[in-house]
Amino acid sequence: MRSPPALGLAPGPADFRPLAAAPNLAEQVATALRERIAAAVYAPNARLPSEAALAAQFGVSRTVVREAVSRLKSDGLLASRQGSGLFVRADALLQPLRIDAVAARTEISVLQITELRRAIEAEAAALAAQRRDKTDVAAMRAALKEIDRAVRRGEDGVTDDVRFHRLIAAAGRNPYFISVLAFLGQYLDGATRVTRANEARRADFAAAVKLEHAAVLEAIISGDAYAARRAAARHMDNAARRIRLAGADFWQTQGAALAAQLPDKELR
Repeated sequence: MRSPPALGLAPGPADFRPLAAAPNLAEQVATALRERIAAAVYAPNARLPSEAALAAQFGVSRTVVREAVSRLKSDGLLASRQGSGLFVRADALLQPLRIDAVAARTEISVLQITELRRAIEAEAAALAAQRRDKTDVAAMRAALKEIDRAVRRGEDGVTDDVRFHRLIAAAGRNPYFISVLAFLGQYLDGATRVTRANEARRADFAAAVKLEHAAVLEAIISGDAYAARRAAARHMDNAARRIRLAGADFWQTQGAALAAQLPDKELR
């Protein structure tokens, strides 16, 4: 069993494992603290351990902790109170979503975005199956045909792929759901470009995507929300699997270039 952290701090939900050496330890510390704040382990107005205690828990220098804290102060998550220490801001959980493009330029980050897409796309397809009309179905069919034409021209078809998924969301007739997709849209579209570029390199990948899209549309047309949800989730699961099969050569060339285009911005 691991020994209690230094400085007399009792182990608990805010206890941290020492970090391994990495190019940017401060960002690792900042990320760990962000996660604790988001999970309300450190609730709004909660006092954080001292700088020295955090340094001991993470196994890093106080300079690293100081830099991490400075980042979280800039992000509006932490604030110092004279003579009292460091506290989570009262409005910390109301902060805008921030997406770091540097962190997104890796295979694991694109896979994590695909996991996010899975949750969103599956429910969008279920709603579309319940609420679509003939106009929606016609537009979805047209988008899939445009993807086929793009592939035959040797293109990746990403524009029409994105359009197909947006049409599914619109068919759900839920303005809040559509707003969430618009909120995340630019970032999700960037990840789609990476997955489509990978899929376009292999005929078997492209054929599989075509069948998966057809299965989603068929379930929507039939009005089967359960089948639509499953088909959309399976499509995202397979997209993740195809990313895992991409290989180092893809990530060192085309994948890296496309991932670098993902936006670094706050979404408000």
